[in-house]
Amino acid sequence: MDSLSQAEQGVNSKEARVDKNKIAYLSNNGSYTIFSYGDYNISFLTSKRLRRYIRIKEWDKEFGYLVVDRENDDSTVVEDYIDLFPILENLYMNPDLFLKNIEKVRLNYD
Repeated sequence: MDSLSQAEQGVNSKEARVDKNKIAYLSNNGSYTIFSYGDYNISFLTSKRLRRYIRIKEWDKEFGYLVVDRENDDSTVVEDYIDLFPILENLYMNPDLFLKNIEKVRLNYD
């Protein structure tokens, strides 16, 4: 897969100083989104048209909410929203505890 630039990954000089233990990663495998943090890899079904995420525009730690740009299979780019709270609750996880140390979310397609 193409290597993403730091700008596409949402990385700037301030973010480069964030402790690696405080970074979560977002990617996808087909129509499944994968949110990884620590020892957890949480996958959930998203749009069947999703080709890949191309930018993380916003991470709201307090509410576990992501605003992202995604590329669809027809090459259109659309803004999308991911609310992790209900996903974590459906997995019987405490969202506040799980999300409390995550300072940044980056794309990971390695």
